[in-house]
Amino acid sequence: MTTTTLALMPDFLDPVKLIGYFGPWALVGVLVVVFIESGVLFPVLPGDTLLFVGGMLAAGTAAQASEVNANFQLWQLLVFVPIAAIAGSQVGYWIGRFIGTSMFKPNARVLKQRYLDEAHAFFEQRGPFAIVLARFVPIVRTLAPITAGAARMHYAVFTLFNVIGALVWGLGLILLGYWLGQFEIIQKLLEPIFIVIALASITPLIVEWLKRRKATKRADGVTDSGEPATEPS
Repeated sequence: MTTTTLALMPDFLDPVKLIGYFGPWALVGVLVVVFIESGVLFPVLPGDTLLFVGGMLAAGTAAQASEVNANFQLWQLLVFVPIAAIAGSQVGYWIGRFIGTSMFKPNARVLKQRYLDEAHAFFEQRGPFAIVLARFVPIVRTLAPITAGAARMHYAVFTLFNVIGALVWGLGLILLGYWLGQFEIIQKLLEPIFIVIALASITPLIVEWLKRRKATKRADGVTDSGEPATEPS
């Protein structure tokens, strides 16, 4: 049975097809995606599932099942993926540091000024460990370095936690995929696994959106049922 793919996903979000498109440049392609998604303003890329599938392909069984020519080995992923992730976020930090403030506008669709203000408060409240946590959330891992730079986070502190986050995220997902790739049964469950990873990745975004929505309603004096929060006197 061949490896299934996500029918509802565009090809560039399907990690198996994406690696297949890279052909003999599969390793370079994976590194470029990781670099871009780590802080260079192109957040819509399959970073989590790409690393997971990369680990499975390095195990060998997934490559046989999907007929994808993965010409990389596990050690290459373990060495070069964290380097690409670290480098991408470092570039993102300096993008934010030099032009980040001008990128955030009060009425912007994506880079709103209030996001910058909230990010600064978030870093002050939770500390630089937020950089590590951001690695595991799509879009956030792209914007976090830019926001950290724009918020003038101390460069040495950012670099330290950027390295920690890149190692935990990159090595963790690759090794998880490599370990699961030893079992052929996983090939039959690859599509559900993609869905679980995607849902787990976006759950923090959904939770944060619900919190914002609830806070906005409270600020406007409206309850979740649509009634005024307080009765008129």
